[in-house]
Amino acid sequence: MAHSRRNPDALLEVLADYDRVVEIGIGRRTDLARALADRGVAVTATDVHERDVPTGVAFVRDDIVNPEPSVYADADAIYARNLPPELHCPALEVARTTDADFLFTTLGGDPSAVPVERKTIETGTLYVARVRGE
Repeated sequence: MAHSRRNPDALLEVLADYDRVVEIGIGRRTDLARALADRGVAVTATDVHERDVPTGVAFVRDDIVNPEPSVYADADAIYARNLPPELHCPALEVARTTDADFLFTTLGGDPSAVPVERKTIETGTLYVARVRGE
C-alpha cells in the first residue's frame, strides 16, 4: 500500500466523484488533496499537527478521536491514507454522524476494523464504508 503515497491516481479517480471531501491526517502527503482541488473538489485536510497544504485546500487542526463536528458537517466523503486500525471506528462514527461515505487505505497488513466493501485499486485495497443515504 505504500505506493499510494507516491501515486495517488487510483484514489483520485474514486474521490473525484465527490463534491466535498475531508482528508483525515494529511501529514506531509499533500499530492492527493492538491489533485482533488485541481479537479474542482472542495477539500479540507485535517491533522493533529499544524500542516502546510496546497493552495485550494483548507486546513483544520483536528483529531478524529475527539472531532469538531463542524469540520465534517458538509462532507460527501471522509477519507484517509494508511489509517491505523484504532482510528477506523472513530472515523466511521464521524462519517455516520455527517452522512458521508468513509474511504481509506491501511498500511497493507492491517485489516479493516469496521464493516466495509473492499475495492482493488492499482496500489492495493481501498476500503469503502457507504454511509450516504443509509
